[in-house]
Amino acid sequence: MEAAQQEASGVLGDLTRAVARIAQGDGDYLTAIPELSVHRRSATTEPMHCLYGFGVGITVSGQKRVALGEEVFDYSAGQSLLTTADLPVVTHITHASAAQPFMGLMLRLDPRAIVQAAAEMALPQPGKDFSYRAMSLGDLDATLLGAVTRLIELLHEPRLLPQLAPLLQQEILVRLLAGRHGPQLQRLVAVGSPSQQVVQSMAWLKMNFTQPVLADDLAASVHMSPSTFRQHFRAVAGMSPMQYLKQLRLQEARQLMLNQGIDAGTAGVRVGYESASQFSREYARLFGAPPLRDIRRMRETT
Repeated sequence: MEAAQQEASGVLGDLTRAVARIAQGDGDYLTAIPELSVHRRSATTEPMHCLYGFGVGITVSGQKRVALGEEVFDYSAGQSLLTTADLPVVTHITHASAAQPFMGLMLRLDPRAIVQAAAEMALPQPGKDFSYRAMSLGDLDATLLGAVTRLIELLHEPRLLPQLAPLLQQEILVRLLAGRHGPQLQRLVAVGSPSQQVVQSMAWLKMNFTQPVLADDLAASVHMSPSTFRQHFRAVAGMSPMQYLKQLRLQEARQLMLNQGIDAGTAGVRVGYESASQFSREYARLFGAPPLRDIRRMRETT
């Protein structure tokens, strides 16, 4: 075990240098690989509401905290956070300085590629007592860190990028399936499983959050009783279906007001609220201030 940890630590050093070569200053860096982004911060940050999509985040140095409902994930250098559904979270950098900045990367995953790879691999099935969650934390071994490092370094070989990047992304996906995150990915793609049905409901909500929605109708659409559906939904998403819907609506309204200059009343209606007072009340409960004050505060700090 000690030898494996030392090997992983050495490869992590290689990955740190590869990421620092791209992220030479604070910021978010999109790359020539559309699914890959690199991030750097030289100071801690305030908690921020955002939506995490299907992918794996890796901390290279420093530490980051992600809160999903009442569950908190702290992940530091050499750890990864897998997200297998669109999830509203609160996130911030908890350890970073000019001398030792936070550096991390995000790699979006393709669910169809996961289904295909899982079907071709002889993987042990998760036990019956295994509890699927749409977010999971895990350490990375040297082999997976090495594959990620090679993917980052490939950005400096643009002529080879189109041919080799898909191969390295496939290797990373296969190693995720074979590693600590494997049971989460396997349970996600198990056809007809309650976990897959809940994820399908979450995807439908993300596409239709402006429409009137009843939890009982969602349960009926996947042939579950309302109580069973709520239980499975909370186990996967860390919150109830209506809490999930509410966060989708409020985060979208916030972006509309911040980026398009739309007033609170119009934003509330656009995301599905019929009552302006209810929108303002729920907005303040989530973001800590009424819409007008919150947007003013955000503009002053950006």
